[in-house]
Amino acid sequence: MSGYETSAAHRVRQVPKRAAYDRATVHGILDAGYVAHVAFMGEAGPVALPMVYVRDGDAVLIHGSRKSRLMRMIGGGAPICLTVTLIDGLVLARSAFHHSMNYRSVMAHGVAETVTEAEKPRALDLFTARVRQGRPPETRPANTQELKATQVLRLPLAEVAAKVRSGGPLDDPEDMDLPVWAGVVPMQMVFGEPVRDMSVAPAE
Repeated sequence: MSGYETSAAHRVRQVPKRAAYDRATVHGILDAGYVAHVAFMGEAGPVALPMVYVRDGDAVLIHGSRKSRLMRMIGGGAPICLTVTLIDGLVLARSAFHHSMNYRSVMAHGVAETVTEAEKPRALDLFTARVRQGRPPETRPANTQELKATQVLRLPLAEVAAKVRSGGPLDDPEDMDLPVWAGVVPMQMVFGEPVRDMSVAPAE
């Protein structure tokens, strides 16, 4: 996979050695996450909203009510910044200053495109499949009214950058002998046991 040709304006400046622009890294982070924060300039100032998303090739899809402020603003061509962050661990250092986190993140800038009515059913199936692979054929597809009420937007992955931190604390040499525990507390997302809707008959 080749890398994204992100322009200088959107390349990582703070600790650039942690940056990545290759598709494998960017796609891997996006495919592991579930919530993106979408920021835009609203009528009364900056706004950032958490949203479910799904990657579709070299683009990210988001969806919502056609009447919502978000869809009206960014569906009309307002530039946005979309971010996804995964926390992999708490980094505990010997000094308070050097505490940190291990993380994987992606930031994408651009103008979203409206997904056409013809493309919309497939796009919505991608969201359903993101919840659980194989789920779309098991469920009722969106009806005409639901399709009309929903807007799907596509943000091309062009101005995009990943940033990753891993490893232990980076303490100052003079602090290495302090009698303070240091290291990494791993973190991960874990799915629990499914809880059946009691109005659904149990499987035989």
